[in-house]
Amino acid sequence: QVQLVESGGGSVQAGGSLRLSCAASGRTFSMGWFRQAPGKEREFVGRINWSDGRTFYTDSVKGRFTISGDTAKITMYLQMNSLKPEDTAVYYCALLSPSTITWSSWGQGTQVTVSS
Repeated sequence: QVQLVESGGGSVQAGGSLRLSCAASGRTFSMGWFRQAPGKEREFVGRINWSDGRTFYTDSVKGRFTISGDTAKITMYLQMNSLKPEDTAVYYCALLSPSTITWSSWGQGTQVTVSS
């Protein structure tokens, strides 16, 4: 099973930027980012297809967040700009299984806190 290790969380003021990383232990089809704020359900943020580099985002982060990947390092990044307090959450990376088309593996999560 592919293992995912995240890094890069922290605290920042509104309008600031952070970059998260997610390193995979093996090749994957697609990887994605999710987040979970206190008292809320986990929500999809975006994902990248390794085959063609296409990215997809939820509406609330379009134009502010960018997902990219380094195929040699099998590492996915989430560049977050113009951060808002409502972006505060634990961010998780996940692996999309090509056989079941479900999110089959998850990282440990990294905290992002945006203060106003």
